[in-house]
Amino acid sequence: MMIMSNNLPLVYDNIIATVSPPEGDIHLQGGYCASCGQYHFPIADNCPNCFGDVERANLGRDAQIHSVSTIRTKAPLGLPSPYSVAYVDMKDVPLRLFALMAPEEAGHYQIGQSVELVVAPLGVNNQDEPCLRPYFRAAK
Repeated sequence: MMIMSNNLPLVYDNIIATVSPPEGDIHLQGGYCASCGQYHFPIADNCPNCFGDVERANLGRDAQIHSVSTIRTKAPLGLPSPYSVAYVDMKDVPLRLFALMAPEEAGHYQIGQSVELVVAPLGVNNQDEPCLRPYFRAAK
């Protein structure tokens, strides 16, 4: 899935990378610490585990839901309500993330379900401006 853009800024810098063909898709961008072998998202200057140096790493775009919850109160940052959040296990690297799920599928996710990364206009950033936001949706 390519980034859908209306010339909007990404909610945070350095969290998405475009992978060249054959994939040609967007991927989460995070960090990898060669000292302890841990992956991180988002990337940090130093590893939060061992304080070693961190290099940029492609974290992939496919994941599996570990746990999921649907919140039915007013959402922050201009997000639609209800909305679902989940812990997802990335398929390309050993990393579990807390993630926003596609709003149009809120309440319809299941543990073990395969999901894929999407980046699209959704909500507002900390300056109350519309922005692009990464989230996961049911895999096709």
